[in-house]
Amino acid sequence: MTRPGGTWQNWGRSASVRPVRVEHPRSPEGVQRAVKAAAAQGLTVKAIGAGHSFTGIGAAPGVLLELDDLQGLVSADASSGLVTLLAGTRLFNIPGLLRPYGLAMENLGDIDRQSISGAISTGTHGTGTAFGGIATQVRGLTLITGDGEFLRIDDMHNSEMLPGAVVGLGALGVVVEVTLQCVPAFVLDAVDAPAPLEETLSTVHEQAAAADHLEFYWHPHTDVALTKTQTRMPESTRRRPTPAVSHWLDETVLTNGVFGAFCAISRVVPSIIPPFNRLAVQLTGDGDYSDESHRVLIHHRNVRFREMEYALPAENLVPAFDELRALIADRGWRIEFPVEVRFAASDDLWLSTASGRESAYIAVHRYWRVDPREYFRAVEQIMLRHGGRPHWGKLHSLTAEQLRERYPRFDDFVALRDRLDPARVFGNRHLERILGA
Repeated sequence: MTRPGGTWQNWGRSASVRPVRVEHPRSPEGVQRAVKAAAAQGLTVKAIGAGHSFTGIGAAPGVLLELDDLQGLVSADASSGLVTLLAGTRLFNIPGLLRPYGLAMENLGDIDRQSISGAISTGTHGTGTAFGGIATQVRGLTLITGDGEFLRIDDMHNSEMLPGAVVGLGALGVVVEVTLQCVPAFVLDAVDAPAPLEETLSTVHEQAAAADHLEFYWHPHTDVALTKTQTRMPESTRRRPTPAVSHWLDETVLTNGVFGAFCAISRVVPSIIPPFNRLAVQLTGDGDYSDESHRVLIHHRNVRFREMEYALPAENLVPAFDELRALIADRGWRIEFPVEVRFAASDDLWLSTASGRESAYIAVHRYWRVDPREYFRAVEQIMLRHGGRPHWGKLHSLTAEQLRERYPRFDDFVALRDRLDPARVFGNRHLERILGA
């Protein structure tokens, strides 16, 4: 993440900064010492997990705290399902930490490279109309505030802050511990199937309501939706994992190897994009299998990209998607990456993208070496017309004034920030844009 010469880059190569210094705290107390020292020197502080946000939300011109060494299990209670993790713990390590206790996270996004604190702080989510984002699983957290003090927030301590602090954008302090409400380990029975796009759109709300988890991908220049439907089953259910060779062919060879080469070539020869996309939907998208929940929910993606994602009121999904399709056709663009559609339940977290409303998500992507700005700007205007809220960790152009209109508790969050970090020890240019100075 921090390259030789001291320049930090995020995974998508869409943000970079040269911090004054980089520190690697190994404990919450180490974080506290780093924050106090930086504040005494008049330097800002930002903590970084995996760098999987596409925005500059984690850019640290002052002191960069890399949390690679702040990982692991603090405590776990199999009977209550409450599990406390150090903030830098990567999502891909959590299933192994939970397995001895017979527990699992209730839901996950589709990649697991992020740290748990980064995932909750930016509103990372999976899919399922009955399930909220990862932040809704949080029952408590501990952070270091702007004055360098520990602050515990849970049902017993400062409980009024919890709905505001969970999706905290890194603006309230450095999270050092996260307590999650986990569930008994479970198996997911999965069916991946291509379907006519028009048919999928006409029944998508019924399908989403009937399934535990539903998402679909649409490759532009095709008329096919690649649907993924998953049903939750008891942990004792017999598993039918995808055969190792088939999994390797699909994920390593096609999804990453062939697709990566295609993206590189398509920059030079964009005319290959429509026929390749039509071929892709014929070669991928079929599957019937079951396995541990995280093995089904997670996908491994090595091809770098940049992403914008908007949360819409669920009822606005289809008209917004139709406008997106028409936009691509009208502009004559050749879009190499699929569009992703997911769902989430309403929640009461102040800055959650699903706060106060049942939500559907539309995510658009471009290969990291392709300039996404024209495409993203045009798609963003569609999403805004349909009541969209941008994912906090993905690219968007909105400012504090525009975001305030979209979040009823926005000013409450700003007031909480004023209380916990009045000197803006944890500020940066991106936060100035989205929250104000």
